[in-house]
Amino acid sequence: MSVKTHQGLWGVPVQQWRRLTQVGFFLLFVFAPIFDIFRLDLNLKHFIIFGMDWTLGLNDFVAGKDTAGQAAKAIFLHAILPLILVVAAVIYVAWKWGRIYCGWLCPHFSIVETINQTLRRAIGKQSLWDKDTLPTRNPDGSDAKPDAIWWFGVIPLVIICAITWATVLLTYLLPPAEIYGNLWHGTLTRNQSVFLIAGSIAFFVEFMFARHLFCRYACALGLFQSLAWMANDKAMVIGFKRERAKDCSTCYSACDHVCPMRLNPRNVKRLMFACVQCGQCTDACTQTQSDNPQGNLLEWVNQAHAESEAALNGSTARIIQIKLEKNNSIPINNAKNNGNRDIQNP
Repeated sequence: MSVKTHQGLWGVPVQQWRRLTQVGFFLLFVFAPIFDIFRLDLNLKHFIIFGMDWTLGLNDFVAGKDTAGQAAKAIFLHAILPLILVVAAVIYVAWKWGRIYCGWLCPHFSIVETINQTLRRAIGKQSLWDKDTLPTRNPDGSDAKPDAIWWFGVIPLVIICAITWATVLLTYLLPPAEIYGNLWHGTLTRNQSVFLIAGSIAFFVEFMFARHLFCRYACALGLFQSLAWMANDKAMVIGFKRERAKDCSTCYSACDHVCPMRLNPRNVKRLMFACVQCGQCTDACTQTQSDNPQGNLLEWVNQAHAESEAALNGSTARIIQIKLEKNNSIPINNAKNNGNRDIQNP
């Protein structure tokens, strides 16, 4: 019997869609500087976008042909306006869907997940810092017993990922043909060698020991997205059907164990600040509740239902859960507004 999974567009499982977008964006990340799609050339001292030189447009001003006003206009059109548009687009996407870039596109996070799963094969944990080992049982019913032989996969994988990231980043700063050519012929300059060695060591340490901790606490783009998401009570969020919390007793906290950010997906929104909207928790819930005629307990929600999730704090959620288990009554008073607002449960 096939195991149920969370279905996405055209009936394709959500996780398959996510893997495709991650692979596609990682390839774009690697090849963008090679094909001059986007890079900053330190030799030329300007950006190159889609094969075109992107400068501040001040050549005529430097040559004395343009006035200060014309120079200011050029700076606005070539630097300030594009920056505003990019920031606005990022804010809008994050405000509406949260850290969806992290979970679906980020080339760093795709490596984080790959190393997580390989490390789990070696020691039964997704991180060296996890206190307890994960259950060997996967949500789909398969078994994943740890085997130390997987360390022979973990270490080479981390080394390859670290060197790859350091090398690709350098091609965003210097001509890719020069970097790859120098690597092939062993003719790297001193500065290039220092950058690659230092970058590889830094990424090795981060990929080996930090990974999701970096994503949660040190990634500026991730924090920026989370702040925008938290500001929108109606933004897409993982919703938990608390009126059916007793059904969780048939599970082994599969949703907690699959979360790459080490979060508890059944928590309220304010405790899910670092959620990357990967949907692995909803998939795990769908699989473990496949025999339950009422279906899964976790799902993406937005608008009114998302607003009720955002309105809860931990203690309020527990009180509501207890009340629901007793009498399954709705609407339920929401403590956020001191009894002035109801939460409508779907």
